[in-house]
Order: sequence, then C-alpha cells, then structure tokens
Amino acid sequence: MARLRIKEILNTTPQNQAIEVKGWVRSFRNNQFIAINDGSTNNNLQVVVELGLLEEATLKRITASASVKVNGTLIESMGKGQKVEVKATSLEILGDSDPEKYPLQLRNKPSLEYLREIAHLRFRTNTFGAVFRVRHTLAYAIHKFFNEKGFLYIHTPIITSSDAEGAGEMFRVTSLDMMNPPKNESGNIDYTQDFFGKSTNLTVSGQLEGELAAMAFSDIYTFGPTFRAENSNTARHLAEFWMIEPEMAFYDLNDNMDLAEEMMQYVIRYAMEHNLEDIEFLSNRLVDEEKQKPQNERSEMTLMEKLKFCLENKFERITYTQAIDILRESNHNKKKKFQYLVDKWGVDLQSEHERYLVEKHFKKPVILTNYPKEIKSFYMRQNDDGKTVAAMDILFPGIGEIVGGSQREERLELLENRMKEIGIPAEELSWYLDTRRFGTCQHAGFGLGFERLVLFVTGMTNIRDVIPFPRTPNNCEF
Repeated sequence: MARLRIKEILNTTPQNQAIEVKGWVRSFRNNQFIAINDGSTNNNLQVVVELGLLEEATLKRITASASVKVNGTLIESMGKGQKVEVKATSLEILGDSDPEKYPLQLRNKPSLEYLREIAHLRFRTNTFGAVFRVRHTLAYAIHKFFNEKGFLYIHTPIITSSDAEGAGEMFRVTSLDMMNPPKNESGNIDYTQDFFGKSTNLTVSGQLEGELAAMAFSDIYTFGPTFRAENSNTARHLAEFWMIEPEMAFYDLNDNMDLAEEMMQYVIRYAMEHNLEDIEFLSNRLVDEEKQKPQNERSEMTLMEKLKFCLENKFERITYTQAIDILRESNHNKKKKFQYLVDKWGVDLQSEHERYLVEKHFKKPVILTNYPKEIKSFYMRQNDDGKTVAAMDILFPGIGEIVGGSQREERLELLENRMKEIGIPAEELSWYLDTRRFGTCQHAGFGLGFERLVLFVTGMTNIRDVIPFPRTPNNCEF
C-alpha cells in the first residue's frame, strides 16, 4: 500500500478505506490517541489505537518524535477540530526517540534563540515547518514567474576572481598551504602557484556574468548562493545567502521597475494561494509575540495586512530628490524622531526613512529612482544631470528596501571613465567591457535577496530563522 501524506489524508472524504501513514509522533494520550505529523502540514493526524491492540512494550516506545508506520481505516472523526482520523489495525515503530534526551521534549515552547542552537532539529517545530514550506513555495514561484516570461535560467560561478561591485568583504578561496605560502619577489603571497593561478574568492553577486548572458539571450535570471565576509552580527545579515538577479537586454529603467513590481506581487500572491494555512499560522504567532512588546514597539499591520498591502496597491514611484524633500519637511524630521536626521541631498537613506515613506507618507509600496551616483555602483547608467544614476529601489512596509536595481551603463566611454574615477582597473574587467564593445544596447536588471523576501512573507524578525543553516560570524555548524 502506498503511503499517503497527512495533508492529503486530512482533505480526503472518509469512506472506511484502508490507508497507510508514516510520520513522527507529536503526542500520545491515554495510551490510545496518537498525533502524527509528516511535515506536509502543521496539522496532525489523529490515530486511534484500541486498547489491547499493541503490547505494553510497544506502547512505551510511542514517544515524542519516534517515527511510526500505521495501517488502518480512515473514518470520520467525532473529535473537535478534525474531520478524519485513522483507526489503527497495526502500528510499527520505525525509529525510537528517547524522551529523556530529546531536546525539544525537554523545553516547553522553546524560544527561537534556543532553536538556533539546535538548528538541525528546529524543522520539527510548527513555526519552522511553516517557514520552510513557505520558503520552498517562494523559490518555486520565482522560477515559475521567469519561466512563464520566457527567461533563461543561468548558473553563474560561485568561485570568481572579480569583486562584482565592491559590495563587501569577500571570502578567499585557495588551495595553498596558508601556514607556509609561496612568496613572490615582493614578499607577497604568490597566487600564480594557487589552484586557479590567481587570487580567487566566493562570489558576492552573479550580476556581471548575468549581463554577459543577457547580451546573447536577451532575458536571463540567476538564482544562487552569494557570500559576504562582513563581521555583522545583526538580525538582518548573513555571510551566506541566496540572490535572484535578472538581467534584461533592451530594457530601460521603467521596464525594470515594471518587471520587479510584477514579480514581487506574483510571488507573494502565489505563496498566499498555496501556503495560506502556513501564513495564517505565522501571522497569528506574530500577533501573540507582539503582545509581549510595549505598545509603541508593536507593528501597525499584521502579517496578513502587510502582504495584502503589497498586493492591493500600485507601487508609488518617486525620485530620490523628491524623497529627500518629503523627509526633510516631515514632522518626524523636524521633531527629531528619526535616529538619523535628513538634512541634505546626497545622504544614503536608512531603513527608518524608507519605512516612513511607505508606512506614513504614501501608505503603499514605494519605488525610489535616480539616486546620487556617489552612493551607487559603478555600472549604473549616468543621468544627463551628471549627479544621479538610473537606479531604483523597492521599499516595503516593516522592512524598507527589498529590491535594488538599475539601468546599466551601456556607453563604453562613460563606463570606463566612471571605473577610472573610483579606481577599478579596466584590464581586470576587460571581459565585462566587451559587452559594450561588441553590440552594446540599453539593458537593466535588479537583485532580490531571497532571505529578505522570505523574512517579509513569513513575518519572522531574524534572518537566521528563514535559512535552514545560517552562516554568521563565529557560526558555521552542520
């Protein structure tokens, strides 16, 4: 008999049909009622074991997290909160779990901090079951969206010899004996003797390689791991995370914004349609968590309200200059309620400024455009004013910036001049500049940190709780 997932069983009409279920014990009451879960849903399936069916030795082995196989009959349940249950005809213990040693059994309602210490077991909790089912759905929705748009999925390298955008400290990759590395005549490490014959690192972005592909296939996207060796021990930073980076030939900034807005609404809607039960669970969990906070620290919107906020509103589009004027003249700024006061054009906006624009001023998601070139990357297209570049950031409630992108500088001379200005050697990126030498065209792209998206859709408050095995300073378990 084929095993049925519990999610399927709970949606099946009971007709006294024979059924087989496998899963892990969540609870066992009165030596008769077993709650079983197999990870397909947060809802448990009740199995009823008639007294006398099992030997005493077997009953003692039915403990939290023991894995079991049950054969029985699917019947209508007389209990509250469940439509069906299984009347067992046989039960086999597949794997024991010692209740005296099982970490989740030893703590009542374990905190998220404790669960991070036993991250290899936290999948078994309702909270993380919901988070990682939503994460799966969002990843699938990303691929589905781009596939329906005719985009090509490109795998860009994880090991690279270039710093894509000066985006942060990089992890060095080497096969040299670092206790006794070879030295050159200058006394520096001789990387010509390394595996790749040069200094290499883990990538911070697949964008530059993605642009190469876009200049042949028109529309491509990447979705892969990226790495930053920044010593940031915060709830918003990871050393290893996943990025979605589409690149589109013949797109200008407006095309770029249209695609990013459509993508964000598509994937959020897809998650709400396919994981509503999980999202409602996480929303209710967040409401309970917020009750422990002082009133002034609580979110103004529930998780469900934030998601609908992004689906039901057309994103407001304003320039950086307009945003600075709004922020500078706001009561928040005048009354010094911002931690970082906005006093002049050219400053980099903080999360508190971005959230003010979204939550207080426009009351809808915002796309900011045309940032000062001095605070943006070298490859962004320079505007005619000589001060700004054709950049765009999407701002969401509760989180601030979630997507960043730009129209790329397709004019070779202007790109070379900008690289020279900020000290990027043209010879190191000659391969990249070839896209401007041979058939250049206007093109654009953006980046979305996948964990930032999962954080937003699940309502979790620490980015370490939306990736299975977080990599952070002084932490590389499993």
